[in-house]
This record gives sequence, C-alpha cells and structure tokens, in this order.
Amino acid sequence: MSEAETGPEIDVDDSEGDELYEHHRIVVDRGQDLLRIDKFLLNRLGHTSRNKVQEAIRAEAVQVNGRVVKPNYRVKPQDTITVTLPEPPRVGKVLPEPMDLAIPYEDDDLLIVNKPAGLVVHPAFGHWEGTLVNGLAHHLANLPTGRNGEVRPGLVHRIDKDTSGLLVIGKTEFAMTHLSLQFFHHTIRRSYLALVWGTPKEATGTIRGHIGRSLRDRKVQAVYPGGEQGKAAVTHYEVLRSYGPVALVRCVLETGRTHQIRVHMQHLGHPLFSDATYGGNRIRVGPNTASYRAFVENTFQLLPRQALHAQSLGFVQPATGQELFFEAELPADFAGALARWETYAAQQ
Repeated sequence: MSEAETGPEIDVDDSEGDELYEHHRIVVDRGQDLLRIDKFLLNRLGHTSRNKVQEAIRAEAVQVNGRVVKPNYRVKPQDTITVTLPEPPRVGKVLPEPMDLAIPYEDDDLLIVNKPAGLVVHPAFGHWEGTLVNGLAHHLANLPTGRNGEVRPGLVHRIDKDTSGLLVIGKTEFAMTHLSLQFFHHTIRRSYLALVWGTPKEATGTIRGHIGRSLRDRKVQAVYPGGEQGKAAVTHYEVLRSYGPVALVRCVLETGRTHQIRVHMQHLGHPLFSDATYGGNRIRVGPNTASYRAFVENTFQLLPRQALHAQSLGFVQPATGQELFFEAELPADFAGALARWETYAAQQ
C-alpha cells in the first residue's frame, strides 16, 4: 500500500527538494515462512523485477523495522518493510514529447540538464504536457525505466518553473536512489546565483529557519524561526557584488525546501529581484525619481521572473564513485539584467 493511502502532500515543480517518499509499507503476516527479502518483495510487488528489487536493497531504499538490510535477509513474521524512493508515488502516465533539451553531460547512469526559465519540471494540474519530464520520457524512451507508457524519469530534485539552471537526472533505479541519498545526507554541492533587493549587512552569513506553507496564503511558503511549523532549512550566502539598490548573492543550499532561497532571502529582508510571489517585483530600494523607476521597470521587462539561477552542481557518480562537478553560465535574461545594473552602478 502507498503512504497514508492517498500519498504524501507535495508541491510539484517548485521544490529544490531532497525529500524521500515512502512508496510501500508492508507488515509481514504472522504465518509467513522465512524467505529472502528480495524474493519476498518480488512476490509481493507487481510490475518489477528481481534485479530492480536487489538494486533498491543495495541502494538502501529498503528497510526492515527501520534498519537497512542485505538481499539475503530472511523476512520474519510481523516485520515492517518500507520501500522509500526519491520521487513521490505517481498516478497516471507521462506522454513522451520530443524536446530540445540542453544536456551538457550524460553517461550510462545519469544526465545533467541545463533547464531554461519557464520550463515546468513535472506534470501537474494545468501542466500535463510540455514539461521537462515529458521531454525526458522521450529522451529515455529506450531505457528499461519506461514500460507500458509508465515512466520513472529519474528526478531526484527539482527547481522552480521560473528558475534556470542545473538538474541531475538518474537513469537507473540504483542511480536515482544513490543520488537521492546524497541529497538527503546533504553531501550534494550546489550553489545558486540570486539578485536581491538591497545589500545584506553581513557579507557572508547563514539563514536558519523552518520553512512551511504560509498560514495566511497556502500558495506560498513562510519561515518559522522557532520551528513551530514546516521543516528545518539552512541557506548559506555570500555577497558577490553590490550595485547599490540590488546585490548579486551566491547561495549554497544545505537543505532543499520548497522556494527555500526565495523565502529565506525575503525573511532576511532582501527578496529576489523580480520575484512576484515574494514581493520582489516592485521597487524596494533606490531613489524616488522618474528615471530610476523607468530603469527598474525596463529591467523587470528584461528579466520577468525571479532572478535565480542554479549555477553549480557537484556529487559522486553512483556507479564509479568519481567526483563530478558542473557549472552553467547565466542565461541571457539574467546576464542582461546584471549588465544594466553594472551600468547603473558605474554612473553613480
């Protein structure tokens, strides 16, 4: 059975998350004979193979009574077996669609996508087609991860629709789970570039504060410093350049919560430039002059989305153990906005 019968509550497409999702929880019958867990799960779970079951066990996605086991573990009566995977339980099918994906790296186990702003990551209500997952389903169509129209497109984390930058995609069950565990244990190295209103007083700092749905507006996230709501979240930041009214900041995620950088920077008093959801799409700092207002409005038009770019991503290749690291240049809209602010700062 799946978690809580209805599955976990998640935000589709807007999480830079490192979540793990329980897909199966099985309490072994009292009369169950001793049986290897790989054989037990193969018999109990439909639409799978022994190889996939063993890969999941080897990747520590299967636990018995809360503990990792080996494939030769013998299931006993009343054992509680959980199968936890890096993506939420999925309902329905994904339609493969030809798509011109920017893939700077690919091997037998994974690929890197440089996602443009505006591309929804995962199908959801209102976005069943034209998503990154639809494109991945087409790109990976010949792999054993797709069958009968049902696909596991390899997502182990996501970034917002209007955030640009790097995503890693697992191409095998083992790679997906191995990468997801790296996110879960915070060993993934990932940094973002953000243009924020104002300049933080401290050149470097760490923002700590639980993040959860706002009690006033369920469509957005809020920070709960006392931990009374939400989940723990940690963002490290460094000011790279101040342009006066705005600053370029590098953010390094220790955790991955929905809208984490956007809501953490807003909580610090520095919402992201052009972020309509968190108040960054209006003038927050600067002179009250017609020329300045026109300058900012023109820059909003050039960059009509939150100024956030997933710049770098580093992790361990699941099969080889090799350290991999990737960087993505700023897209034209973000780079153009920075150039305008460079010109503005030089004229002051």
